Amino acid sequence: MSAVSAADRQAAAEAARRRTFAVISHPDAGKSTLTEALALHAHAITSAGAVHGKAGRRGVASDWMEMEKARGISVTSAVLQFAHRDAVLNLLDTPGHADFSEDTYRVLAAVDCAVMLIDAAKGLEEQTRKLFDVCRHRGIPVITFVNKWDRPGRDALELLDEIESEFRLRPTPVTWPVGDAGHLRGLIDVREPERMLRYTRAPGGARAAAEESVPADRAAAEEGADWARAIEELELLRADGAEHDQGSFLAGKSTPVFFGAAVSNIGVRLLLDAVVDLAPPPGARELAGGGSRPVDAPFAGLVFKVQANMDRAHRDRIAFMRVCSGVFERGTTVIRAASGKPFATKYAHSVFGQDRSSVDVAYPGDVVGLVNATALRVGDTLYSGKPAAFPPMPTFAPEHFAVARPADIGRSKQFRRGIAQLDEEGVVQVLVSDLRGEQAPVLAAVGPMQFDVVAHRMEHEFSAPVRLEPLPYHVARATDAAGADALNRTRLVTGEGLVRSRDTTHLALFPSRWQADSFAREFPGARLETLIAAHT
Repeated sequence: MSAVSAADRQAAAEAARRRTFAVISHPDAGKSTLTEALALHAHAITSAGAVHGKAGRRGVASDWMEMEKARGISVTSAVLQFAHRDAVLNLLDTPGHADFSEDTYRVLAAVDCAVMLIDAAKGLEEQTRKLFDVCRHRGIPVITFVNKWDRPGRDALELLDEIESEFRLRPTPVTWPVGDAGHLRGLIDVREPERMLRYTRAPGGARAAAEESVPADRAAAEEGADWARAIEELELLRADGAEHDQGSFLAGKSTPVFFGAAVSNIGVRLLLDAVVDLAPPPGARELAGGGSRPVDAPFAGLVFKVQANMDRAHRDRIAFMRVCSGVFERGTTVIRAASGKPFATKYAHSVFGQDRSSVDVAYPGDVVGLVNATALRVGDTLYSGKPAAFPPMPTFAPEHFAVARPADIGRSKQFRRGIAQLDEEGVVQVLVSDLRGEQAPVLAAVGPMQFDVVAHRMEHEFSAPVRLEPLPYHVARATDAAGADALNRTRLVTGEGLVRSRDTTHLALFPSRWQADSFAREFPGARLETLIAAHT
């Protein structure tokens, strides 16, 4: 047996043990808290603390930026790798805020499953709907976790009806609450209905809640009407056919549903086990030119995120790469598909939030941090053996624009370096205005909070505070030479309404969709191409 075939077999065997998934939700649904609770139950950390959004409180492992800790929100994605049972889990925590949808979309290009959080009181919110649509578009199966059941909220059956009616996705409960939201008495594992799991929360939720298995007859005696109602609801759901079917789940037609409270670590173990038991392992990945690359093919990986200054002591830059096929070995030379040039993988790390350690070998589903990989960009494919290129990473249509200038002209060099770095990371899109030139770039963002991140990082990481001047544009369209010429002649848009992106694509900026449509009618020969919208 050749060494290559042995490596292929090893890649396939290790891939079967991997579960690579994202945690996604509307802001404030408890996403980062759940991320930490999952790590706690897998014994990857020894103590957890809730995220309360107030300065001075201890943040979660995945929220490592100072801005995240101060605001109590996630503004960038993070990677946590840990083991549970016989599986290796790669958990990608994502920004919850809608302004960072683009970062979330990139993360979803690197996972095989998603855990969607729903707030028990609020149900399906705007960002929840958008993320469900993205998962459906990418064919990513979704596990649903109804969070905050220890607080007052809506009826459980009502929440299931909302999921089914709005998403045409069949909810199939795997756990069911005993007691209304805010009056949680325990959980029933639908697969073992002859008992109830009762929880005793640890002080502050710092450790896993104590779990007691209560026989059905005792639960009935002690919980009375709450137990009777839970059993009646489960019988109704069973009669309606709302039982988990693995094929339907993987096909994106149903979603297994779990109930609990992440801040109290209630129901989290059952969810963690479900990720191992239900989430799919890595499989063949679609290629840009058609066909797919199986996990046992030679190495290929997708760069889905670039992040600088995670370690401020070293001021380095990490390209996060999802291994899609084969075995990754540190120190080998691979090919960057975009340039066809070799790329050395001398410095490779496994990542747990901000902490990291050198990794020598990684398998399909694993996420590797390539340190100081200055040549790499978001969407790059790396490969060895037979050439491969994964589909390009889409860019969302920006809706907010601002001119950036250095607050201190003496820091112009640091200003240019910082803006270039944030552009490469995809924090914002950096455009050049024909009116202002490269010394005053136009920043384009999906949401205004991205500008807050730019200002914070430019000051604290690059020592180059910036002044941002908002521009009155909210619609961007890709155009051609005819469109650029027309823009320079029309009264609808003047000067900086025409900008160029990094790849020299001309973009036409308009104050509103109505003015973009008016321009298209006046100049029918000019190409105006709609970019991928932020809501798709």
